[in-house]
Amino acid sequence: MPLSKVDIDIVAFAQGVEVQCTARTVAQTGVEMEALTGVSVALLTIYDMCKAVDKQMRIYDVRLLKKTKEAIKR
Repeated sequence: MPLSKVDIDIVAFAQGVEVQCTARTVAQTGVEMEALTGVSVALLTIYDMCKAVDKQMRIYDVRLLKKTKEAIKR
């Protein structure tokens, strides 16, 4: 799928992190799987980097927050 934009935002809290991925495409198909994959890969990367410090880490609540269809501006 041709993606026109992907943004990953990571916010650190005292007890964890929140990762949000925004993915855009002009293709006719949905792009939500790419956004969910982006969040999952970011969380797995953080897990891999921090596993030596905290073996009790968990990844949870990965979900689609919003899906919109915006008009293509030409």
